[in-house]
Amino acid sequence: MTVPGQWTADGLIAAYLRHQERTRASCEHTLRSYGRYVRQFLIGVFGNSPLDVRRLCASDVVQFVSERTAQYRPRTVKEVATALRLFFRFVRAMGISDNRLDEAVPTIAGWRLATLPRGLTEEQHQKLLSSLVGSTGCARRDRAIILSLSGLGLRAGEVAALELEDIDWRTGTIHVRTRKTGRGAILPLDRETGRAIVAYLRNGRPKARDRHVFVLHRGTVGAAVSGSLVARVVREALLRAGIAAPAYGAHVLRHTLASRMVQAGARLDEIADVLGHRSLNTTAIYAKVDLASLGDVPLPWPGVTS
Repeated sequence: MTVPGQWTADGLIAAYLRHQERTRASCEHTLRSYGRYVRQFLIGVFGNSPLDVRRLCASDVVQFVSERTAQYRPRTVKEVATALRLFFRFVRAMGISDNRLDEAVPTIAGWRLATLPRGLTEEQHQKLLSSLVGSTGCARRDRAIILSLSGLGLRAGEVAALELEDIDWRTGTIHVRTRKTGRGAILPLDRETGRAIVAYLRNGRPKARDRHVFVLHRGTVGAAVSGSLVARVVREALLRAGIAAPAYGAHVLRHTLASRMVQAGARLDEIADVLGHRSLNTTAIYAKVDLASLGDVPLPWPGVTS
């Protein structure tokens, strides 16, 4: 068994995240969230005291998760619970602790189809696109990033990971190497997104040895952007446009694309392929925005004539 004193919080969390990336192919955003929640938990229990996960007990776990229910939405609390559950399984697999605290993590109720997708309305979407003006390198980059999110349904980390070789201009396709499903995908590159990327590559992207499509224009100029920067680009663009969005991260544009596809008559399996969903159950929430089809669902009330 590994001696607990050999681990620091930073070292243990780093090892845990590497394990999740290797065994579950977790994306950058998910890993960052998992690390943050586990760190909050360990600091809350141990403070400045030496780290010894063998001292953890079920009440520590329940208290931590319960406190988050008053701070976060159910979906986020479920992510907190998942992060802890996977962490406890990791420390047991590493021989650091024999406690089965993963079984003590409360189950968080969250009905998958209880809410509507948090996307932009068509008016908001058009207003956002119309606001993306400017001829500077950053402006061209940010426009291409936002169109890659709203036109291709990519996640922030997937946009950040795109490399120059991933775009096949001859066939008009883009290769997403790794998705949350653990598999890659070939997606059609729509004309507007393609033109925005070309404009950036020809007249905006700094000369760089890095092969990523989107790079930094400040600081370490020419280095690849991160998923968090992609998310910040979306947030700042929405705020500049004065849009009261239901959410301000990059994911709001994935929801927007899926909702627009439903309105255009796309099937759920087609939407799932574009978004890279493992299961149609994940995509099923978008059926709720198909108001025309939903209007045909209710049966006539007995005794009532139209």
